[in-house]
Amino acid sequence: MKIDLTDTTSSKINKALVQARRAIGTPAVGMVLTLVIVTDEENAYDALKAANDASRAHPSRTLVVIKRVSRSPRDRTKSHLDAEVRVGADAGTGETVVLRLYGEVANHAQSVVLPLLLPDAPVVVWWPVNAPSDPANDPLGALAQRRVTDTYASEQPVRDLNARADAYTPGDTDLSWTRITPWRSMLAAALDQVTCEVRTVEVEGEEFNPSCELLAMWLADRLDVPVKRSLSSGPGLTAVRMDTSCGPIVLDRADGSLATLSIEGQPDRAVALKRRETAELMAEELRRLDPDDTYASALRYGVDRLSAANEGSSGSGASGASETSDAADEAGGGTGVKTAVKAAAKAPAKTAAKKAAKAPAKKAVPK
Repeated sequence: MKIDLTDTTSSKINKALVQARRAIGTPAVGMVLTLVIVTDEENAYDALKAANDASRAHPSRTLVVIKRVSRSPRDRTKSHLDAEVRVGADAGTGETVVLRLYGEVANHAQSVVLPLLLPDAPVVVWWPVNAPSDPANDPLGALAQRRVTDTYASEQPVRDLNARADAYTPGDTDLSWTRITPWRSMLAAALDQVTCEVRTVEVEGEEFNPSCELLAMWLADRLDVPVKRSLSSGPGLTAVRMDTSCGPIVLDRADGSLATLSIEGQPDRAVALKRRETAELMAEELRRLDPDDTYASALRYGVDRLSAANEGSSGSGASGASETSDAADEAGGGTGVKTAVKAAAKAPAKTAAKKAAKAPAKKAVPK
């Protein structure tokens, strides 16, 4: 059932919700939380579809806040609110109210949303795109116990991770972090099967994917070992390689759906690591509304610290080679030793090349 309200108020929207519930024969309110989605007109459909799918596991009142841009200066000074109330099959298992704010009221969205919140129920605010740099200090974010953003949708996701770390408040979370939950579970289970020491880790994934950085920061924070971030063509995360005292442990997912777990001394195993839809990610986030301390610890490790560790590890190899050559110069009297070393290195290659050139080509033997 749908009810369209033009130039309305929050009081009229509440009356329309009661009227719609009675019309479909469910006067009782069975929702467990209020989900506020702050988005634009372009992304409203996809966000609302994901919220409706997630409501099957978490019945909720969904409030979609769309701030419309007025074209003329005269329209920007006028306040105007349109609403669309959906109940029943059109709203999943809960209730949906689409709010379109025009003019000055767009700067005071919290005043419109506050009377529509379910009493004595937790509030979750989700920004699918254009999330504020400090969600907890946002007027709508201040109403919520849980604030969900997605750095994958931003133009510079890696830079935004630093901003999230600086402004982190208990209750903040990121769908880029939720995407790596199966990876974290599988890597922890793999390390539980062996008794060894992890020396280095390599995280491979596509460029500008914040999930790869978050997984690398989580491993560096938890294992306290150097973590290298390498690039691939994707999709998303493609591999995690651990160098341990018991041999390599590799979790490789090249196609975005099925991964292979390889542990030294054990047969390779196929693991389902499918890239999940937004509805599944939101359903996971709505299961727990308490602060995620693990996410906070990984986020505060910092992208800059991870990049510095990568540069330090590559720089140490170059400095080690330089120190070796300098020691050879001192022991052998300067450039003569360098020349001799280079000549000795090139000689076997030249000899092998000459032998390969003189050797007759083998003819294919017909079967």
